[in-house]
Amino acid sequence: MTRQTTAQTLAEQLFAAEAAIDAAVTETASLIAMFPAARAEALLSAVVGQRAFHTTAAAVSALTEARGQLVATHQTLSALARSMGLETLAVGPLDKPRERRARLAACADGSQEAHTA
Repeated sequence: MTRQTTAQTLAEQLFAAEAAIDAAVTETASLIAMFPAARAEALLSAVVGQRAFHTTAAAVSALTEARGQLVATHQTLSALARSMGLETLAVGPLDKPRERRARLAACADGSQEAHTA
């Protein structure tokens, strides 16, 4: 296995881990968002669900911390790849949100280049 192949494999797994954390944050945040309405719908006191609310909020916080650690890992591995002269790796969406907005703005202006990017 070449360094480039190894780096590609690591990048793919990193992106999968990042997507998994994002999905976990989304699902857990959706769960906690349901608690107040569910409690009210069941005609229960706010005291009844507070422990679940608190522990789920702690889970969101832990997932947020884990996401930050993966971002730091991403930055570290990117710097390592650059220092080793490995070509840029791209898996998943190839543009960052700022780049996407610029491309969409160019499309709105009728720029043909934006449609082919």
